[in-house]
Amino acid sequence: MATLLQAIRGFNDILPPSSQAWAFFEQLIRQHAELYAYQEVRLPLLEKTELFVRGVGTTTDIVEKEIYTFLDRNGDSLALRPEGTAGCVRAALEHGLLHNQLQRFWYMGPMFRHERPQAGRYRQFYQVGFEAFGMADPSLDAELIVMTASLWRKLGLLPHLTLQINSLGSLEARAQYRQLLIVYFEQHVALLDAESQARLYKNPLRILDSKNIKLAALIQAAPKLLDHLDAESLAHFNALQGILNAAGIAFVINPCLVRGLDYYGRTVFEWVSADLGAQGTVCAGGRYDGLVEQLGGKATPACGFAMGVERLLLLLAQKALLPVVAKIDIYLISDSPQAKVQALLVAEQLRSELQLNVQCDCTTANLKSQFKRADKSGATWAIIFSVGELKTATMSVKALRKEEPQQQLTLADSVGFFRQQYSR
Repeated sequence: MATLLQAIRGFNDILPPSSQAWAFFEQLIRQHAELYAYQEVRLPLLEKTELFVRGVGTTTDIVEKEIYTFLDRNGDSLALRPEGTAGCVRAALEHGLLHNQLQRFWYMGPMFRHERPQAGRYRQFYQVGFEAFGMADPSLDAELIVMTASLWRKLGLLPHLTLQINSLGSLEARAQYRQLLIVYFEQHVALLDAESQARLYKNPLRILDSKNIKLAALIQAAPKLLDHLDAESLAHFNALQGILNAAGIAFVINPCLVRGLDYYGRTVFEWVSADLGAQGTVCAGGRYDGLVEQLGGKATPACGFAMGVERLLLLLAQKALLPVVAKIDIYLISDSPQAKVQALLVAEQLRSELQLNVQCDCTTANLKSQFKRADKSGATWAIIFSVGELKTATMSVKALRKEEPQQQLTLADSVGFFRQQYSR
């Protein structure tokens, strides 16, 4: 017997009924994007590794230890995309969509990172991303946050999520603050764990994002970037808070919120749940005004966010907020090949004229077995086609969820009967 093959660890199948929840969420996202005038882009799964090294940053966890990268047959270094923003910027630059233009894009699809798989964190995971280009005003940052709040409201998640915001200031202000952090943590280097010691001179801001609870007090006492912002960034951050307050969006300022990608500057934000353990961030983003220029374009202000689909669906399931799975309305049973042909024709008529969910039993099982499957399917009605009824152009209709006598209908009356049933 051949060895049974299994999926790669961290690469999960999405099967019914879970796939129906995914379809519901994807449809809602598409509708939501249209409301805010964002246009869909579909980006490659593979990009040149250099794109993420230049865009995401050489000292990030993604590039240092999580990226799936390999040499192809031509010797080019390629990578499975670990995030969507860099690829979106690359596409917009390559196709000339940014010069003197305002753009709003969104995308949806799988990303890949070599991480330790756990609930809400997989090696192939799905993100929805929104990216806007050409607008430096804080009203764009606020609109993106308002957009996410509106989505949570539709899903029933708003009471279960907390918005955290921060400002990373300008590149110059961040460079000066970086030196302050290094001096501070050098004084306490013996207290730092191995990961934070490795980050001390490469990317000290990431120490602030450490999940090691033993470092919490040390991090809390560290200098705050908000106290060292440049005047322009401070005005931008204050304006953002004013708009959020006017929109009735509650938020918490988290001075340790720095994000894990090097391209962020000024506004950063996260929507966090207390119900998902260590993987509590379901949506995160911010401003990345320097990334377009970093990837070879002209300086272009930009802001965006990404949300983790698995984590959001996990939270929706926890809170019993997922919609009821679409049920089968009618299950069609037949006792012979000739009757099966008639069943297929009637099924198609019911689908096209009444938009009902109809399932035909396409097996050669006996009527008893077919009735068992009809009941298990959750269908409301069963229609039985028999050879004897073909001569009289009739069929039998049986209610499966309530006590009613079985009825005999002509084929011509079937559409009218079910139209009446489903118009009540």
